[in-house]
Amino acid sequence: MISTLEDLMAAKAMAAEVRWELGAPSVEIGIMIEVPSAVMMADELAEQVDFFSIGTNDLTQYTLAMDRGHPMLAKQADGLHPAVLRMIERTVQAATTAGKWVGVCGGLAGDPKGAVLLTGLGVTELSMSIPSIAAIKAQLRRLSLEKCKAYAWQALTCRTAAEVRALPMP
Repeated sequence: MISTLEDLMAAKAMAAEVRWELGAPSVEIGIMIEVPSAVMMADELAEQVDFFSIGTNDLTQYTLAMDRGHPMLAKQADGLHPAVLRMIERTVQAATTAGKWVGVCGGLAGDPKGAVLLTGLGVTELSMSIPSIAAIKAQLRRLSLEKCKAYAWQALTCRTAAEVRALPMP
């Protein structure tokens, strides 16, 4: 879990050392964006990596300070909360500015509404459980990118997860 630029630089140094010891070729290096500090440093982090993968389950938990394993709090850890969506938007903007791509793994990618929103926010790769793939692909194929973008913009202006959930699908 990368929280700071220092974390990334240390991880890259370790990878380089192991690569040198093995005589292995260079590989692409990406990081998981899972905590708010990584989002806030996304501009600087994007300069040092080849791609981002946003872990929406952890990002939701840490952004909303809700333990998703806690029986009383888990229901409040909603990846469609505008705070989480704004964190994703900020991450994608930083990556796009740096010419990097962004993927998402976690429950939000396999959620029908979430997949449309993520696509509209500029996420280029969605990782989800196998049973979700066919339905999400069918849903995204029937929508234009412009419709997804407009839908995402609407969601970003919402104040609560309930408001986002209440938005009619495009």
